[in-house]
Amino acid sequence: QVQLVESGGGLVQAGDSLRLSCAASGRTFAMYSLGWFRQAPGKEREFVTAIASLGGTTTYADSVKGRFTISRDNAKNTVYLQMNSLKPDDTGVYFCAADFGDLRGMRAANPDEYNYWGQGTQVTVST
Repeated sequence: QVQLVESGGGLVQAGDSLRLSCAASGRTFAMYSLGWFRQAPGKEREFVTAIASLGGTTTYADSVKGRFTISRDNAKNTVYLQMNSLKPDDTGVYFCAADFGDLRGMRAANPDEYNYWGQGTQVTVST
């Protein structure tokens, strides 16, 4: 069982940066693939980025490529999402997700592949 707790959300202006963190419980964190998803009001949850367990292969949604960076610190059981050049369209609740194993590519972008989810943190980008 893995418990995930996100933090770092807030209200920022367009063009600003923000870093989200997701702290996980458990002793086998390194064996989990981790993803970030977001959900805007009235919209479905969408994939943002993911990092695999083995080798740390990353996957990004086209909408955030070049602006967002996912990283993980296995010693701290934490995954990070560095968000730069934020846009109003980035507004939403950001969720951290985890699953045991090596998720890459299309599988990493599929929310059904993840068994563990955090409660979410709100990110609001104003114009």
